[in-house]
Amino acid sequence: MELIDSHAHVDDSRFDEDREAMFERTRDAGVTTLLALGTGPGPHKLDAAMPFAEAYDWIYTTVGIHPHEAKDVTQGHLDELARLAKHPKVIAWGEIGLDYFYDHSPRDVQERVFRAQMELAAAAKLPIIIHCRDAWADCMRLIEEVWRPTGLGGILHCFTSTLEDARRGIEMGFMVSFAGNSTYPKTQNLRDVAKVLPLANILIETDAPYLAPQPYRGKRNEPAYVAEVARILASVRDLPADEFAARTAGNFRRFFRLDGLRVSAAAES
Repeated sequence: MELIDSHAHVDDSRFDEDREAMFERTRDAGVTTLLALGTGPGPHKLDAAMPFAEAYDWIYTTVGIHPHEAKDVTQGHLDELARLAKHPKVIAWGEIGLDYFYDHSPRDVQERVFRAQMELAAAAKLPIIIHCRDAWADCMRLIEEVWRPTGLGGILHCFTSTLEDARRGIEMGFMVSFAGNSTYPKTQNLRDVAKVLPLANILIETDAPYLAPQPYRGKRNEPAYVAEVARILASVRDLPADEFAARTAGNFRRFFRLDGLRVSAAAES
């Protein structure tokens, strides 16, 4: 089975004691490419995932500041992000957006930093990876206003909203990514969305070390477990798991225009 984990926090300290073994398990599971999020622990460590992207040819990374840390952002941090964005292994900007569930930063500050990062991402010509929790109306409004005109699109990471929002995102050039929470018994709503979206617009992820899929729930998540997300979503689409995995992997390569792009004609349907 060929898999791509489109969102994992491999710099997290929970991997410090067995990171190399975790990477080996990832490869053994069939993961050919991994997108390591560069948001790290906050603005004081903006290159958190860069060492892994530099050390492994199958790992790519991002730059960005999570909405939780928006209150700590200075102009110096934004300038540093613009510099880091020029690295050849940086293929996206994120995760950025709004989080009204925790409200770790004031909402007006979250919006200001979100706008500023979209402007920087546009200048860098990088797609954006959206974090949105309990803020979909405002988040989609800002994407429509600030980001849509760029035509660069992005990823709606760990999607948790409605079919209407998913379709609106796709219409604005976004991929829709489903994480381990889509496998939980009480998230049939997410599986219902995944069942009817165009397969060419779907990605899968772990968001490791968070949101371990159902068989591993309550444990530390890791990129190898993206296979379980593929298996569950393949079943709701009545597809073999290996075909669904390959199609979503092809979607990732196509969206990011990676070398060795291999997308079947069927994946374009």
